[in-house]
Amino acid sequence: MYDIIIVGAGPAGLTAAIYACRAAKSVLVLEAAAYGGQIINTPDIENYPVAPHISGFAFATKLYEQAKALGAEIRFEKVTDVLDGAEKQVVTSKEVYPCRAVILATGSVPRKLGVKGETELVGKGISYCATCDGAFFRGRTVAVVGGGNTALEDALYLSDLAEKVYLIHRRDAFRADGGSVEKIRARGNIELVLNSTVTALSADSRLQGVTVTDRAGESRTLAVNGLFVAVGRIPANRAFEKLVALDDAGYAVAGEDCRTGVPGVFVAGDNRTKDVRQLVTAAADGAVAATAAVKYLEA
Repeated sequence: MYDIIIVGAGPAGLTAAIYACRAAKSVLVLEAAAYGGQIINTPDIENYPVAPHISGFAFATKLYEQAKALGAEIRFEKVTDVLDGAEKQVVTSKEVYPCRAVILATGSVPRKLGVKGETELVGKGISYCATCDGAFFRGRTVAVVGGGNTALEDALYLSDLAEKVYLIHRRDAFRADGGSVEKIRARGNIELVLNSTVTALSADSRLQGVTVTDRAGESRTLAVNGLFVAVGRIPANRAFEKLVALDDAGYAVAGEDCRTGVPGVFVAGDNRTKDVRQLVTAAADGAVAATAAVKYLEA
């Protein structure tokens, strides 16, 4: 019987493990793939306090080693279900683990375009986070794909850094709020590419251009150094939809205290309802969720 089982070994989950272990609780972290989550795809982190210019992989490895050194047990098994009760049961592809409290820190993944070569070019011109990677494209030409608030905010942010920004959207009207649309249209270095989708990528060792095709079937290639994809995210909460409340987008409903509506079940990181999904807020969630779980166990 573990005191706390943490599902997910990204920044939120590993930070939660650190805080729970320091509170002298027995901790098991279960991860379906590799530790670190999405941050391992970032070549250079610039926006984390006191740790500028560290690779995402190096950052994740330090977190992993710190959690292990403090006593966290980490196993690489996919969690398929969590059963509520006086004693929680965390079900994996290999085993069923009992515990007293659970922290869900499974994160979210960017919705991809599905274009050939996209995965191979992540970190080599393709990014899913403008605030994370935009500075690498200062003075260059980039494109943003999407039509919601995130896409327009990314385009505005990048327009202050890049020489030129193409904003590619599959429709002729944006889903974003009117104020953002007005700002986009007022920026002289943002060119709208509407009624178009990205259909191909050009690259050698890095991205060189994107081919866009409009509704009439006409295609053209835009020479760009970077492509920022902002077509939504997919929270990794499907296995817990019968356990905790999810919003319409699939995010676990929880406030800044990281508590769900189920006693003893907490959520931390990008898979919960929140406004800011960044590395620093994932780590903060981990600390908050672990502290709340410890208080729950000691109540």
